[in-house]
Order: sequence, then C-alpha cells, then structure tokens
Amino acid sequence: MADSRFFVLLFALCFAAMMSVDATRSEPGSGMRRLLGGRDHKYQEAELVPLYANKVGPFHNPSETYQYYDLPFCTPKDMKHKTEDLGEVLEGDRMVTTMYNVTFKTDKSLEELCSTVLTVDQVKKFRKAVEQDYYFQMYFDDLPLWGFIGKAEAPEEQKEQHYLLYTHVHFKVFYNDDRVIEIAVTTDGKQAKDITNDNPVTVTFTYSVKWEPTTKTFDRRMEKYQKYSFLPQHLEIHWFSIINSCVTVLLLTGFLATILMRVLKNDFIKYTKEDEEDPEETGWKYIHGDVFRFPPHPNIFAAVIGSGTQLLVLMLCIFALSLVGVFYPYNRGALNTACLVIYALTAGISGYVSAHLYRQMGGEQWVRNLMLTGSLFCGPMFLVFCFNNTVAIVYGSSQALPFGTMVIIAIIWALVTFPLTVLGGIAGKNNKSEFTAPCRTNKYPREIPFLPWYRRAVPQMCMAGFLPFSAIYIELYYIFASMWGHKIYTIYSILFIVFIILIIVTAFITIALTYFQLAIEDHEWWWRAVFCGGSTGFFIYGYCFYYYFARSEMTGLMQGSFFFGYMGCVCYGFFLMLGSVGYRASLLFVRHIYRAIKCE
Repeated sequence: MADSRFFVLLFALCFAAMMSVDATRSEPGSGMRRLLGGRDHKYQEAELVPLYANKVGPFHNPSETYQYYDLPFCTPKDMKHKTEDLGEVLEGDRMVTTMYNVTFKTDKSLEELCSTVLTVDQVKKFRKAVEQDYYFQMYFDDLPLWGFIGKAEAPEEQKEQHYLLYTHVHFKVFYNDDRVIEIAVTTDGKQAKDITNDNPVTVTFTYSVKWEPTTKTFDRRMEKYQKYSFLPQHLEIHWFSIINSCVTVLLLTGFLATILMRVLKNDFIKYTKEDEEDPEETGWKYIHGDVFRFPPHPNIFAAVIGSGTQLLVLMLCIFALSLVGVFYPYNRGALNTACLVIYALTAGISGYVSAHLYRQMGGEQWVRNLMLTGSLFCGPMFLVFCFNNTVAIVYGSSQALPFGTMVIIAIIWALVTFPLTVLGGIAGKNNKSEFTAPCRTNKYPREIPFLPWYRRAVPQMCMAGFLPFSAIYIELYYIFASMWGHKIYTIYSILFIVFIILIIVTAFITIALTYFQLAIEDHEWWWRAVFCGGSTGFFIYGYCFYYYFARSEMTGLMQGSFFFGYMGCVCYGFFLMLGSVGYRASLLFVRHIYRAIKCE
C-alpha cells in the first residue's frame, strides 16, 4: 500500500510538472499566452513592437551559433538581454534588444540605423561570415524571422569571387486589428557593400517597414511556419512510405510470431508425450533448472533495467504532450524543458525498478546500486556535455551554457532527481514480493554446449537490431532534418505510431532469438535479451555517420562534437530503453513456456 501511494504521488508530481512546462513561462509565445488569448500581443497605433536579435551562425551548422552582436552590427547603447527560460537557454538563444524602431502600423520607407567605418578586422569578420553562409535570427512580437548576412558571387567579367554585405533590411508586417499576425524579412542585394578587400569600409545600415492588413486571425498566425516542416508537399509521400515500411515490418513480425507459435505448439505436444513415456529431456526443457538462474553482475543489470524503464516512461510522457499540442512550431525551449523536468520527476521509477529487481536477485549493496542507477545515463551525458561545452566556450558560441544555468541544472539533479531515485530505491527495497519462477533452479549450472559463430552475441545483436531499425529508418531522416537542420517536425501522430511499432517489433524479435537460444540449451539469456533488444541503438548511431557525411553539409569540430556526442547519448538512451523492453518481453515469454510444461 505504501508503494502504491508513493507512485500515485510521483505521477501526480509528473503530471503537474508537465502541465506547468508552458504555463509558467513569463515571455510571449508560451502556452499560458495562448490560454489568455494573447492579451499582451495587442498594440495601439504607433506603439513600439519589440524586436529582439537572437543569434547568428553558419546555415549548415545548426549547433554552431553565436550572439548577434559578435558581428560588428550597430549596437544600441542601452542594450538589454531578454529574460529567457531554461529551455531557451539550452537551445542557445541569447536575445537582446536592437536599434530597429518598428512601431505598429507605421510605414517607413528608408530609415538609417547607423553609419560606421568598419576596421580591417571587422571587415574580415564580416567576410568570414559571408563566406560561411551566415544567417541571423530575430524575434518580432515573438514571431521568428531569418535573413542572410550577405552573399558571395563571381561576376562573369571577373574571375575573383566577391563578398557582399547586406546593409538594408526590409520588414513586411501583416496585422489584423490590433495584433501582429505575420512578418517577413528581405535583404536588398542592390544595397550591399563590397567587403572583398582588406580595407576600411564606410557602411550605412538602413531598414524599411511596410504594414499590410490581413484576415488571418491571431490564433492561426503560427500556421505560416508549417512550410518549414514537411507539410503539405511531402505529407502523402511521407504517409505512404511509413505505411509501406510498417506493413512490411508487421508482416515479417506476424510471420515470425506464427512460426514461433507453431513450433512452440509442437514442443508442448512433444514434451507432454515425453512426460508420459519419461525419456531423457532435450531442447529447452532440458535446461529448466538453469533458465531462471540470475545473471552475472546483477547490480549493473538491475540498473540497466531501471534506467531503461525510466526512459521509456519519459518517451511516453513526451509523446502525450506532443499529441495534445504542447510542442507547436517555435514554442522555444518547450521540448528541452519538458525532457529535463520529466526526467527529473520520473527518477523514482528507475530507483524503484532497479532496487526491487536487485533485491529479488539477492543483492545487498544498496548504496552502490542506487548510485549506479542514478548515474548510468546521467554520467555519460554529463561527460559529453562537459566536452561539448568546453568546445563551445573555445569557439565563443552561444551554445556554451552560462554558469548560472549549469548551477540550476545541478540543483535540479541534487534536490529532485537524486532524492527521488533514493526514495524510489527505498520503496523498491521494501517491496517484499519475490521473483516468481515456475521451475526450481539447480545448485550448479549446466555446461553450455559449443555454439556456432552465428549463435553468439554479436551476430544475434546484428539480426535483432536490423528489423526494428528498418521500421524507423524512413522516419529517421525527418527527425534528423528537424533536430540537426532547419525543418520543423509537426507530424507527431506518425512518430508515435512508428515508436509503438518499434517497441512491438523489438519485443517480438527478442522473444524469437531467446527461444532459439534456449532451444540449443544456452540458458544465459538475461544479458543476451538486453543486448539484442538494445542493439537498435547501434544501428541508429551507424545511421548518424551516414547522415552526417552523406545527407548533410555539417562541418567543423564544434558541429561534429555536438552531433556525434549528443547523438551518442540519444542512441545510448535507446539502448537502455529497448534493452529493458527486450528483457521484459523475454521474461514474460520464458515464464509462459515453462509454466506450460511439467518441470521437476
């Protein structure tokens, strides 16, 4: 009863946190603003509409971003930083005020922002930005807008490439009544400054504004950004590809399940006759006294299952939020905040599952088990973060987290994540339920017969990971293009279907391989089920190399370290999550088949 109350309280906290992810934000664009109907987005004529500069960076390196004024633009004397929540800071957002004076419904044909003489070093800095295809990002009334710093061109009459800096920006704003609905920004190539040579250059930055009415309502103003996703031109192809892939995988899984059920039926008939005639036992029945022998290294095993279960719950919570519309386009930092909060509040699940399983296996090193459970995923993630953050600091990138943000994350871990892990571990340790096994375990293990190479762990993992990976292969491109590109992923229903199929296929393929392992009298299936179930993570990481070198144009140490480092953590998380799924599925299967026969 105490355990049930503990989990009711834990899930109540998780639900409250998930509901507050957007509602507690203090800036425009949050979920609370939507609930309030956007009252703070209303403007009177000639009222100043806030325009914040966010970041700049190479277009093809989405993780390599810098603060806007790292380039020598016109800097306001009273520049102020906009208050941002934790998720926005994790995204690398560093919004500051600008000198643009854009007032509601006030057209401006040509306004001077500033006039300055660029030094040779500033010219070099701008030229490098143009050469690397830098873009800038701003937010106008919480609506994102982008533009390029300049362009490189080689005129026909000149062989040498010229670098042009855009000096004029035109804002086209659409409004409905007293609200801003849409904004577009264009740069004028005719008003560009040649910065090819290393000479001081006098530059005058200007801007213009054009206001136009529209009938689009305020609650539909984010629809424009759907075009940065894969809708609508790719939707039908997307659905067709996913359905085709899923049907193929489900058919293969169905065939496998049918064959397995038929083989099991024949085994049950065979062993029933053998019980009547009492001959020598063979096959998987022969090892009934060893199949429920606990695996080696139970401490690590329990921690893997506990951490994987927590990550599975985390994924389901994220999908629940996405399906109810929390992660709408450019809801800045919401996904990062949700992952951080939910992971912290579900730490009790990993502690409970790990400690309970460890106690059932006869473990006594409780402190070590809890420390291992709490650091199994966070530890590698922390090491990768330290390396990437160091690289970002060396580069001077806005992706480097401020010290205050790191302190906040450390406090969350110290005051929420770890204590909940300990509380969950205490609840799991105090759960007196024993491990249920339909067969008694022999005192001494049987010797495992010699196994051919294709029956060993690595070949089995390759076979186990290929089928689940083929179920998600098509979707991976769209996910990567949104995570490591400038596309926006909005089709969460498809992603949820693919995720469920991934879980089902992983469970079935692990069960099949566990049966084949037992059939050749190899009773050490515990760790094998984890590795076979989690092997899809290795396939996903292999796809990372293909995507980076063949499908993207990402380059450089910083982008490479961020991509391979954090994707390594993601794939490691998938290994833990799917490994726990494989173990649970195999455990249910093994219990079922050994209950169906007589075992002395």
